[in-house]
Amino acid sequence: MMLGLNKKDASLLLIVAAITLLAPFILNPFPTNSELAIFNAGYPDLMQRFVIFGIFAIGFNILFGLTGYLSFGHAAFLGVGSYAAVWMFKLLGYNIIPGLILSVIVAGLFSALIGFISLRRSGIYFSILTLAFAQMSFRLAYSVLTPLTNGETGLQVYTSDPQYLHGAGDPNIPHLFGVTMRSTETLQLGGWQFVFNTGFYVSALVMLAAFYLSIRIFRSPFGLMLRAVKSNRQRMYYTGLNTRPYALAAFVISGMYAGLAGGLLASMDPLAGAERMQWTASGEVVIMTILGGVGTLIGPVLGAGVIKYFENIFSKINDSILHNWFAFLPDWAGDFVAGFIGFFTGEGWHLMLGLIFMVVVTFLPGGLVEGGQRLLGLTPRKSRRARTGKAQSEPAE
Repeated sequence: MMLGLNKKDASLLLIVAAITLLAPFILNPFPTNSELAIFNAGYPDLMQRFVIFGIFAIGFNILFGLTGYLSFGHAAFLGVGSYAAVWMFKLLGYNIIPGLILSVIVAGLFSALIGFISLRRSGIYFSILTLAFAQMSFRLAYSVLTPLTNGETGLQVYTSDPQYLHGAGDPNIPHLFGVTMRSTETLQLGGWQFVFNTGFYVSALVMLAAFYLSIRIFRSPFGLMLRAVKSNRQRMYYTGLNTRPYALAAFVISGMYAGLAGGLLASMDPLAGAERMQWTASGEVVIMTILGGVGTLIGPVLGAGVIKYFENIFSKINDSILHNWFAFLPDWAGDFVAGFIGFFTGEGWHLMLGLIFMVVVTFLPGGLVEGGQRLLGLTPRKSRRARTGKAQSEPAE
């Protein structure tokens, strides 16, 4: 056993670690000057978003995947974490450690308050309550709490801020004990360019620690209890067991993960705005988890990576790029094909993402993890009728 994990889980952790740490190579498969370089994703900002939103989705999966409680307001904790980190930058200095610690603590306290109220209901009523709290938080951040959030302008660091622990030689941007998060080294190999960024590797190591912790939670007696809550909550009530404390604990842990992700976002760019608490951000993490595979360990990480990758790639493809790709066709055909695909790229990239989500949900109910298992032959492919029959024979969750 490695780090208290069985062989299967340890192998999974090593695979995730290898993919994450080698991301600068994996995400730059095409030469820099080639036409296909637009599909490269090895940029520091984008790579950091892969792992940060991976943390967000891992935490959300602990709540939704294990207990079955679907929260539509988790972005509130992401935003609170960002605000907490920026306040640490303003009061103490740009070292990210105090900011990350406060992000987790504040998000945990905030999620405990919201969870205590919301978990009095279940099902769609719980989901609506969390959405309502998130939208209230969003509006408060824009208006009533302006002294704490700076309203529409967003919270940022000014030269007049005290920064009591900021030394004379410390960088004036987020750093880890003097090493700035923006520090970057570039490796040129032929036509390929690989970028190694401090911020990405710091965020990646935090994500790997978060992933390891999620494995331990999934395999623990506490995780088994959360699965029981999801399987048949009513039956557990009949046995005299109060499931609410377990669900609240999962909600708080999930909120702390979101706060940590928010703190890392602020470490990338020391600016926190209320837009991170929007309901759309909450919906995004739901899509990430479902796309990757609800209740699986690696699914949320895959879902976050796929969403952020396609969001970046499809939004960059504009009309000129499309016409260049189809220049070999007759003018009328090239214009038609480029015009049609243009509906799904550039400003319309949400349509392409929606199509991908529809295809995955329709043909891979278990998400990308199920697709990978089918390709590797780990699970037999069942007919739609067989899956439907099985679903009808199981008790509703």
